[in-house]
Amino acid sequence: MPGNSRRRGAMRKGASRKGATVGSGGQRRRSLEGKGPTPKAEERPNHKAYKQAQRAAKAGTSGARPDGAGRGAGGRGSGGHGGRRTRTSTEIVAGRNSVLEALRAEIPASTIYVASRIDSDDRVREALKIAAERSIPMLETPRGELDRLTDGAVHQGLALQIPPYDYRHPGELVDPQSPGIPLVVALDGITDPRNLGAIIRSVGAFGGHGVVVPERRSVGMTASAWKTSAGAASRVPVAQATNLTRTLQDYRKQGYFVIGLDMDGDVELPQLDLADQPLVVVVGSEGKGLSRLVGETCDQIVSIPMASGNESLNAGIACGVTLYEIARQRAATS
Repeated sequence: MPGNSRRRGAMRKGASRKGATVGSGGQRRRSLEGKGPTPKAEERPNHKAYKQAQRAAKAGTSGARPDGAGRGAGGRGSGGHGGRRTRTSTEIVAGRNSVLEALRAEIPASTIYVASRIDSDDRVREALKIAAERSIPMLETPRGELDRLTDGAVHQGLALQIPPYDYRHPGELVDPQSPGIPLVVALDGITDPRNLGAIIRSVGAFGGHGVVVPERRSVGMTASAWKTSAGAASRVPVAQATNLTRTLQDYRKQGYFVIGLDMDGDVELPQLDLADQPLVVVVGSEGKGLSRLVGETCDQIVSIPMASGNESLNAGIACGVTLYEIARQRAATS
């Protein structure tokens, strides 16, 4: 009947607004199809990482390893850890004093940013002179752009871009051609870059062959670590381990003994009888010490005797004392 026909037409019209219409199945199937992998943050124009990558590209940022860092490797690999890993983010040092100190410490730098019409003083002049001598590219930058580059820090018209550090593979620290008995330091839970810099300095001073840091929840090679190392970071390679416990096990398979530093040790440092063997010295955090799995992987837990049982040493100092004693015993037996 005509009336029923109109009602059916009205129902179809309402359905088109509220639900599916005839022939919409293909559209719904297409809407459920995957759209491929999510693009990386650096590839999404509206993402902050994209803008940072664009600025880095304009500044001529390079991912090359700092000159001289990590020499003399190329030994056997520690299975299961993959190849060399590079920290992908750059670091910006802001402020006239900080930039000048970084340049004086010969920290690797890819670009120095100078504000337009900067009010020059002795610090600015010396920073620009050092940058010119090291052939570091200089970019005159509007203050608004400097504010963005430094995330609103007090830059005083001067900023320095530090390129990513190219970490070695833990297996590359195993080099039979290296002079002396192998000696590697591994860090477990160290988060202060000044401790890392101090440890690198001690490793260089006492004949160590490198430092291993975990990839996660650990300090990395920042400008502060470079500066604290007092130049040793350009000579002592730093490796990054995906899994520190597995890396220590790999070192043991290659003939190393692993000793951990802890207040409640099995043996006190002067009685250490493994000094003349290939060693990995593991330094734990000041607050938590060695993690459980790392402690169980160690062949010995070593403590440093102190006059008062209530005292403790900074991680960097404890490592320096231990490396000195190892070097002293090795020299006495050579």
